[in-house]
Amino acid sequence: MELQNVWSPWLLLAPLLSPAAPQVPSPPCCLCPEGVHRFQWIRNLVPEFGVSSSHVRVLSSPGEFFELMKGQIKVAKKRVVMASLYLGVGPLEQELVDCLESTLEKSLQAQFPSDLKVSILLDFTRGSRGRKNSRTMLLPLLQRFPEQVRVSLFHTPNLRGLLRLLIPERFNETIGLQHIKVYLFDNNVILSGANLSDSYFTNRQDRYVFLQDCAEIADFFTELVDAVGDVSLQLQGDNTVQMVDGMVHPYKGDRAAYCKAANKRVMDVIHSARTRQQMLHAQTFHSDSLLTQEEAAAAGDRRPAPDTWIYPLIQMKPFEIQIDEIVTETLLTEAEQGARVYLTTGYFNLTQAYMDLVLGTWVKYQILLASPEVNGFFGAKGVAGAIPAAYVHIERQFYSEVCSLGQQERVQLQEYWRRGWTFHAKGLWLYLAGSSLPCLTLIGSPNFGYRSVHRDLEAQIAIVTESRALQQQLHQEQEQLYLRSGVVSSATFEQPSRQVKLWVKMVTPLIKNFF
Repeated sequence: MELQNVWSPWLLLAPLLSPAAPQVPSPPCCLCPEGVHRFQWIRNLVPEFGVSSSHVRVLSSPGEFFELMKGQIKVAKKRVVMASLYLGVGPLEQELVDCLESTLEKSLQAQFPSDLKVSILLDFTRGSRGRKNSRTMLLPLLQRFPEQVRVSLFHTPNLRGLLRLLIPERFNETIGLQHIKVYLFDNNVILSGANLSDSYFTNRQDRYVFLQDCAEIADFFTELVDAVGDVSLQLQGDNTVQMVDGMVHPYKGDRAAYCKAANKRVMDVIHSARTRQQMLHAQTFHSDSLLTQEEAAAAGDRRPAPDTWIYPLIQMKPFEIQIDEIVTETLLTEAEQGARVYLTTGYFNLTQAYMDLVLGTWVKYQILLASPEVNGFFGAKGVAGAIPAAYVHIERQFYSEVCSLGQQERVQLQEYWRRGWTFHAKGLWLYLAGSSLPCLTLIGSPNFGYRSVHRDLEAQIAIVTESRALQQQLHQEQEQLYLRSGVVSSATFEQPSRQVKLWVKMVTPLIKNFF
């Protein structure tokens, strides 16, 4: 491993970090597995969780995601933590709620009653839309199990005052959202971009990774959801909401004071988890009584040595937390010549910074995006129905820029299409030069657009693995998604379905930062 691969990203980022973060990285540790991969610098920003690849499973379909969640809820004994944009109101969503109710009921009737807790974090604006909504779906649980169930509704501090009064219900979510998607059952965690809604359980393609028996990771995301929950409105049994005692109100209180308190609450979780993992690392690999694997096994510790590392990347720009943005930009900046990046997003609207990095390096990019027909807004009523056309316009502008720079061979756009389905997958896979398998993936809620970076609360994980079996799982996931796509060319934009009306072209630059 070249020395610059360990140090240069940290030196690049040092001026951007808060004073609480260390100012120089520790040199690679030669005694332990954690010191061998080139992405080790990420642990200077966030906790690093070393796991065995046998604990990581990549899911491929909405149905698999839905059935796994139901199964996990049914056997949960200690905790169920679910963070999503919203919970839908159909029969499949009711199945999930019924599973939660049944599990809570069993926890009370057991011979030795468990202390099962259920914590659900949703967005206030999206979860309150309509007469029947996420709140009304969850009220029976709150009313029946008030000591065990918590429902938190995050309200962006940027939607306040006259703006909050004037902006219509359907459009108020454009200002900012709770967009994190994490589903956690005891010590098992699903990270995804999928929401809790029927299409995400049936015919809306997303990405999903299941981390089994990963207690430290489950603890981290439980604490993260608790932290965001503490700065959110708490749903009451009578469908009113109130803040946790002593917490500044997100839209009635002072905005700066609220954001400062929220920053502290979330960063405390990140810093304390990072400290815990560093101590665990030191105890495991640097103790005076360091055991060999054989000795550890004889002593009853059968946990395999880690070959995979998980890094939680949080982005909450309203609270001045921009870890995901920093890590993503650095990964794109530092990728070596000859490397390949497969990047996918359901909503192609890259920030200028990401666009400049894609166009300004020598890495080969294959970018997968939704064709207009599989865009989630396709066929919507009113102004929302024009959103797919706006994405086509953005796509065409980017493709024209690629062509003007003569980069068509290096940067390739591909459009996903599947009859009767919509497309919502996001993330990236990184293949090092000369490798046929990815060694790193990003998976979670961010879309690489302005909203993800500047407006919403986001979380994803970077998975770095040396395991060939897990690399093959990730490669197969990437291939399955890209197999359903067609390469974009100038002819693509001559199709009748790609004709964009003049008013959409004129409005897109004004509204592109809101969707």
